[in-house]
Amino acid sequence: MKSAAPAHPHAIAARADRRAEAQAMGIDTDFIAALVDRFYAAVRADAELGPIFAARIDDWPAHLGQMNRFWQSILLGAGNFTGNPMMKHLAIPTLGEAQFRRWLELFYRTLRDVAPSSEAVAHVGARARMIADSLLTGIRVHRDRDEALSSKVELPHV
Repeated sequence: MKSAAPAHPHAIAARADRRAEAQAMGIDTDFIAALVDRFYAAVRADAELGPIFAARIDDWPAHLGQMNRFWQSILLGAGNFTGNPMMKHLAIPTLGEAQFRRWLELFYRTLRDVAPSSEAVAHVGARARMIADSLLTGIRVHRDRDEALSSKVELPHV
Protein backbone atom coordinates (compact mmCIF):
# COMPACT_ATOMS: atom_id res chain seq x y z
CA MET A 1 0.00 0.00 0.00
CA LYS A 2 1.36 3.38 -1.00
CA SER A 3 1.72 5.87 1.84
CA ALA A 4 0.64 9.46 1.50
CA ALA A 5 3.25 11.97 0.42
CA PRO A 6 4.50 14.23 3.19
CA ALA A 7 2.70 17.55 3.46
CA HIS A 8 4.32 20.47 1.69
CA PRO A 9 5.84 23.04 4.09
CA HIS A 10 3.51 25.70 2.69
CA ALA A 11 0.46 23.52 3.50
CA ILE A 12 1.77 22.90 7.02
CA ALA A 13 2.26 26.63 7.56
CA ALA A 14 -1.20 27.43 6.19
CA ARG A 15 -2.79 24.94 8.60
CA ALA A 16 -0.86 26.43 11.51
CA ASP A 17 -1.99 29.92 10.51
CA ARG A 18 -5.63 28.79 10.24
CA ARG A 19 -5.45 27.13 13.66
CA ALA A 20 -3.85 30.21 15.27
CA GLU A 21 -6.46 32.52 13.70
CA ALA A 22 -9.28 30.30 14.96
CA GLN A 23 -7.82 29.98 18.44
CA ALA A 24 -7.48 33.76 18.70
CA MET A 25 -11.27 33.92 18.24
CA GLY A 26 -11.84 31.19 20.85
CA ILE A 27 -12.51 28.47 18.28
CA ASP A 28 -11.15 25.14 19.52
CA THR A 29 -12.17 21.49 19.62
CA ASP A 30 -14.34 22.01 22.73
CA PHE A 31 -16.28 24.80 21.04
CA ILE A 32 -16.70 22.71 17.88
CA ALA A 33 -17.98 19.73 19.90
CA ALA A 34 -20.51 21.93 21.73
CA LEU A 35 -21.66 23.52 18.46
CA VAL A 36 -22.06 20.17 16.70
CA ASP A 37 -23.89 18.53 19.61
CA ARG A 38 -26.33 21.39 20.17
CA PHE A 39 -26.89 22.05 16.48
CA TYR A 40 -27.72 18.44 15.64
CA ALA A 41 -29.99 18.19 18.69
CA ALA A 42 -31.89 21.15 17.21
CA VAL A 43 -31.91 19.53 13.76
CA ARG A 44 -33.30 16.28 15.14
CA ALA A 45 -36.11 18.18 16.91
CA ASP A 46 -36.91 20.34 13.86
CA ALA A 47 -40.17 19.53 12.05
CA GLU A 48 -38.68 20.18 8.61
CA LEU A 49 -35.13 18.83 8.89
CA GLY A 50 -35.58 16.16 11.55
CA PRO A 51 -37.34 13.65 9.28
CA ILE A 52 -34.74 14.10 6.52
CA PHE A 53 -31.93 13.22 8.91
CA ALA A 54 -33.91 10.48 10.70
CA ALA A 55 -34.44 8.68 7.39
CA ARG A 56 -30.70 8.55 6.71
CA ILE A 57 -28.84 8.42 10.02
CA ASP A 58 -29.18 5.40 12.27
CA ASP A 59 -25.95 5.86 14.23
CA TRP A 60 -25.98 9.36 15.69
CA PRO A 61 -22.76 9.03 17.72
CA ALA A 62 -20.88 8.08 14.54
CA HIS A 63 -22.49 10.94 12.61
CA LEU A 64 -21.64 13.46 15.33
CA GLY A 65 -18.04 12.22 15.33
CA GLN A 66 -17.90 12.66 11.56
CA MET A 67 -19.36 16.18 11.84
CA ASN A 68 -16.85 17.06 14.55
CA ARG A 69 -14.01 15.97 12.25
CA PHE A 70 -15.56 17.90 9.35
CA TRP A 71 -15.76 21.16 11.32
CA GLN A 72 -12.32 20.64 12.86
CA SER A 73 -10.93 20.34 9.34
CA ILE A 74 -12.85 23.42 8.13
CA LEU A 75 -12.12 25.65 11.12
CA LEU A 76 -8.81 24.37 12.46
CA GLY A 77 -7.22 22.82 9.37
CA ALA A 78 -7.10 19.51 11.24
CA GLY A 79 -7.17 17.39 8.08
CA ASN A 80 -8.87 14.54 9.93
CA PHE A 81 -12.10 14.42 7.90
CA THR A 82 -12.70 11.85 5.20
CA GLY A 83 -15.89 11.70 3.23
CA ASN A 84 -17.77 13.20 0.33
CA PRO A 85 -20.45 15.61 1.56
CA MET A 86 -21.51 16.50 -1.98
CA MET A 87 -22.41 12.91 -2.84
CA LYS A 88 -24.34 12.50 0.42
CA HIS A 89 -26.39 15.61 -0.29
CA LEU A 90 -26.94 14.82 -3.97
CA ALA A 91 -28.56 11.54 -2.91
CA ILE A 92 -31.42 13.34 -1.12
CA PRO A 93 -34.06 14.03 -3.77
CA THR A 94 -36.07 16.52 -1.71
CA LEU A 95 -33.11 18.66 -0.62
CA GLY A 96 -33.23 22.21 -1.96
CA GLU A 97 -33.04 25.87 -1.14
CA ALA A 98 -35.73 25.80 1.58
CA GLN A 99 -33.91 23.07 3.51
CA PHE A 100 -30.57 24.87 3.26
CA ARG A 101 -32.20 28.08 4.48
CA ARG A 102 -33.64 26.21 7.48
CA TRP A 103 -30.29 24.49 8.12
CA LEU A 104 -28.57 27.88 8.21
CA GLU A 105 -31.25 29.39 10.47
CA LEU A 106 -30.75 26.61 13.02
CA PHE A 107 -26.97 26.72 12.63
CA TYR A 108 -26.80 30.50 13.15
CA ARG A 109 -29.11 30.33 16.18
CA THR A 110 -26.96 27.62 17.76
CA LEU A 111 -23.75 29.41 16.82
CA ARG A 112 -24.88 32.64 18.49
CA ASP A 113 -25.71 30.67 21.65
CA VAL A 114 -22.37 28.86 21.97
CA ALA A 115 -19.75 31.00 20.20
CA PRO A 116 -16.97 32.35 22.40
CA SER A 117 -16.81 35.71 20.57
CA SER A 118 -18.54 37.85 17.99
CA GLU A 119 -15.56 37.23 15.72
CA ALA A 120 -16.19 33.49 16.00
CA VAL A 121 -19.85 34.00 15.08
CA ALA A 122 -18.87 35.91 11.95
CA HIS A 123 -16.07 33.51 10.98
CA VAL A 124 -17.91 30.24 11.55
CA GLY A 125 -21.15 31.64 10.15
CA ALA A 126 -19.40 32.67 6.94
CA ARG A 127 -17.89 29.19 6.58
CA ALA A 128 -21.29 27.55 7.13
CA ARG A 129 -22.91 29.78 4.52
CA MET A 130 -20.12 29.07 2.04
CA ILE A 131 -20.56 25.31 2.55
CA ALA A 132 -24.35 25.52 2.19
CA ASP A 133 -23.98 27.61 -0.97
CA SER A 134 -21.46 25.18 -2.44
CA LEU A 135 -23.64 22.15 -1.71
CA LEU A 136 -26.77 23.82 -3.05
CA THR A 137 -24.94 24.88 -6.22
CA GLY A 138 -23.69 21.33 -6.69
CA ILE A 139 -27.21 19.98 -6.28
CA ARG A 140 -28.58 22.46 -8.79
CA VAL A 141 -25.92 21.63 -11.38
CA HIS A 142 -25.50 17.87 -10.92
CA ARG A 143 -28.90 16.66 -9.73
CA ASP A 144 -31.25 19.29 -11.14
CA ARG A 145 -29.21 19.89 -14.34
CA ASP A 146 -29.49 23.67 -14.00
CA GLU A 147 -26.22 24.23 -15.86
CA ALA A 148 -26.81 27.96 -16.23
CA LEU A 149 -27.93 28.38 -12.60
CA SER A 150 -30.78 30.34 -14.09
CA SER A 151 -32.42 31.37 -10.81
CA LYS A 152 -30.33 33.27 -8.29
CA VAL A 153 -30.32 31.84 -4.79
CA GLU A 154 -29.57 34.08 -1.84
CA LEU A 155 -28.98 32.18 1.37
CA PRO A 156 -29.15 34.07 4.68
CA HIS A 157 -26.06 35.49 6.33
CA VAL A 158 -25.25 35.18 10.02
